[in-house]
Amino acid sequence: MTRNQKIALGCGVATLIGLFILIVVGVLGYFVWQRQGPVVLYNSNSNSNSNSNSNYNRNLNSSTDSNSSSLSEDEKHRLFQAAGATKDNELINRALRKMGFIKSDGSVSADYQRFLGEHIRWGMKNLSFVNSVNTPEKARAYVEAHLND
Repeated sequence: MTRNQKIALGCGVATLIGLFILIVVGVLGYFVWQRQGPVVLYNSNSNSNSNSNSNYNRNLNSSTDSNSSSLSEDEKHRLFQAAGATKDNELINRALRKMGFIKSDGSVSADYQRFLGEHIRWGMKNLSFVNSVNTPEKARAYVEAHLND
């Protein structure tokens, strides 16, 4: 191989690697943008005096709850994706409780952060499901059908 052929080959390989990186970053960016899961969880409490207070729950270092969900990891990801797509905070919280991520005291399970990290990888492998619940109406129908299983 001549020197020029080696340079051309190196440029071609570098271009392919650059395109691959751009595609991966684009796909990850799409899922971060598309993901409509909860970023902040809301808990609403009211007392007999009709005073209500809402608080943000960000306690991610709590111990796990003994009432963990019996759903498989795939079922949790499907429910999480669909619940987030509904954009309904009450329904999202119900789904998170069903999955075992919100404990009885209202705190968030330590497993929630791990699950969020895995959810992006899951979504990339399950694009057909993600697209099947891509509207609030379709997502709500899925959640309502599977929330009480």
